[in-house]
Amino acid sequence: MKQNLRKVSTISLLMTLGIVFGDIGTSPLYVFTAITQGKNFDPLLILGSLSCVFWTLVLLATIKYVYLALNADNQGEGGIFALYALLRKTKSKWIIYPALIGCATLISDGFITPAISISSAVEGLDLLYEGIPTLPIVCGIVILLFLIQQFGTKKIGIFFGPIMLLWFLTLGILGAHQLIRAPEALKAVNPMFAFTFLKTYPNAIWVLGAVFLCTTGAEALYSDLGHCGKRNIRITWFFVLSMLLLNYFGQAAYCLSLPQGTTTSSVFYSTVPKGFMPYVIGIATIATIVASQALITGIFTLVNEAIKLKLWTNLKVKYPSTHKGQIYIPKINYFLLAGCLLVILLFKRSSNMEAAYGLAITIDMVMTSLLLGFLMMLRYKRKKLLFLFLFGIFLLVEGTFLYSNLNKIIHGGWFTLLLALVLFAFLFLYNKARQLRNKVTEYKKTEDIKPLLAKVSQDSQLPYLATNIVYPVRSTRANFIDVTVVHSLFFMQPKRAKIYWFLHIDILDDPYGIFYKTHTLIPEKAFFVKLSLGFKEPHLIDYMMKKIHVDLVKSGEISEKNVFDSLNDGNIPVDFKYILINSRVATDNHLTLLEVFAVKVYRLLKSIGLSAMEDFGLDTTNSMEEKIPINVAPTEKLKVTRLE
Repeated sequence: MKQNLRKVSTISLLMTLGIVFGDIGTSPLYVFTAITQGKNFDPLLILGSLSCVFWTLVLLATIKYVYLALNADNQGEGGIFALYALLRKTKSKWIIYPALIGCATLISDGFITPAISISSAVEGLDLLYEGIPTLPIVCGIVILLFLIQQFGTKKIGIFFGPIMLLWFLTLGILGAHQLIRAPEALKAVNPMFAFTFLKTYPNAIWVLGAVFLCTTGAEALYSDLGHCGKRNIRITWFFVLSMLLLNYFGQAAYCLSLPQGTTTSSVFYSTVPKGFMPYVIGIATIATIVASQALITGIFTLVNEAIKLKLWTNLKVKYPSTHKGQIYIPKINYFLLAGCLLVILLFKRSSNMEAAYGLAITIDMVMTSLLLGFLMMLRYKRKKLLFLFLFGIFLLVEGTFLYSNLNKIIHGGWFTLLLALVLFAFLFLYNKARQLRNKVTEYKKTEDIKPLLAKVSQDSQLPYLATNIVYPVRSTRANFIDVTVVHSLFFMQPKRAKIYWFLHIDILDDPYGIFYKTHTLIPEKAFFVKLSLGFKEPHLIDYMMKKIHVDLVKSGEISEKNVFDSLNDGNIPVDFKYILINSRVATDNHLTLLEVFAVKVYRLLKSIGLSAMEDFGLDTTNSMEEKIPINVAPTEKLKVTRLE
């Protein structure tokens, strides 16, 4: 039975808790410890930074992401590429750069988020068992987390949902317990405390780097839109926000009650009654494992969007459930696993990772604001000034956070920044190569090639390549054919067949169902077929084409005879030959150094991606790949002289 996770139900709300809010939900573990360094409990610092935390969660997490960004979905999918897809029609060339930067920084943050979250949780075991070796435990948990991704976020969400519900209730109870004892912390709701703090407190700008940690994970609220739906995210967010604020205000109240000279290794754990310490450490450990899940599922969505938009090479995408938003990308999963293990082995402890944490995600948030603000001003032209003012505030706040995080570069932030630059370079060069390809004509009118196609089919001097030749095409309309297919048919060795099939495959939003439509190009000789597959249906193209062939034989549109007469009396089925086109930039082009490098990167990424043969479920026995040269730059005209 189909299950739509976007419908609101008790199960869907629990699953949303487990999938989306892990990262932002575990921030109380370290935010106030990072702000106070465990020893500075100045009332101006406590109330000022608490006011910054409150308004950061209200402005960025709630208004920007939960209210505005969730309305900017691309057919139910979220993330920065959803914004890019919505803005592509504007023909604004600059929008590609924030999209690529946002993608690169979010993926680089995906290397460090699971590492620091799980490390900080497991290291809490030192409070119970002093001297316990945590590094092997952290590595084991990280490996297990990535291994279970193949079972899908639905099954993970069902398991994690109740745990996160218990975690948030624990946060709320612990915070309320402290807040009742020192309610003066509630004064920090007044934004003047934040302004006074930023104006008068020494090095307040650098403290904001710690404040920003309260909103890491907010991007997952948008990226995971396709997994859970906006209504589920919005309803659960107000519960999550209430529990987070209770805990932050409770920690601040505790800090205000401390005498001068007090030190603590963890403000959060200091608010826990001793008798509940084992329980809280246990639930915190599991919750921080869940924190990694939010970002992993968000990155799966992000990469899937990039593949759809032709901004990244084709990769195998699996659908573990009957909900299309529930995806699993094996190569990305193990790429992230390798990166997380590298971070753990490089930095060893969470305290060493904190210096690198937050810088990349701040850049991603700025890029999202640029695109989201542009989209809102285009959609609501009468409210253009309102959105200009609102996103000006967002960019001012995020720009300030970005500046406050710059001092992290020399203390470990260089790692995520370097990784983001490398990923951006690959994305940029891949896109550059795609732009080179798009300079050439992609399609040719079918009417222009039909006469020549009929002649080739009847040319007795040409041997038959097969009874049926099938060309998978990108063209979605029968009146246009890919120019590379035309080149293969006529400009190379002409290919003679009894019947030519031009096959376009469309993936449906529903999990199951196989449908097709045919358009006759030349009666009995050439057909355009649009094959629609449910996203969970296997791509068994050869089997499906033979079924279509049988249907057309029964309807009298084609003959069932084989072109090889000797086989017609042996009840041998007609043969099919599938020709897959791989266009290559011609070697005689005069390209710039950047363009040459882009082409090389493009070829490299295509080589590690999913081959066309794998994508169509074909094998080498009845298919062939052809490399078609395309010119993306003018070739030099050489004078050739004949000698007597």
